[in-house]
Amino acid sequence: MGLPIFPGLVRYDEVFGQREITHALRFTAQRTRRAYVSPARHFASSDTNPNLPPMGMRVRLKASFDVSGFSPAMQLILRALKKHGMILADNGSNWYVSGTPDPRWNDAELSTIKALKGSDFEVVKMGTIVTR
Repeated sequence: MGLPIFPGLVRYDEVFGQREITHALRFTAQRTRRAYVSPARHFASSDTNPNLPPMGMRVRLKASFDVSGFSPAMQLILRALKKHGMILADNGSNWYVSGTPDPRWNDAELSTIKALKGSDFEVVKMGTIVTR
């Protein structure tokens, strides 16, 4: 059993209803390692390169990252990334943050997250890395 999908998704009602995200988000990376750390329970790669991230790795947006140039909705998402971080949950596009499908989302607004770079994040201390 791997990571549950729904709890890590950004939901429209969190951003525009309750105006707070109280959980880590999920993201994908193109290349991952044949390893995982809690809360993940499996890996999705055959690559044993130790420089690649394991499933379950949590990263957090650096506290020093300036969110003031983003829309209020994006600032809310970015504050959640600072407080709760995001967990590597699957292989896919690099740094792709997942959300629930909802026609009310403004895709142009959401795409401003592409301004973030890997160097804007820090890895949160990981537990034991499982490779079997």
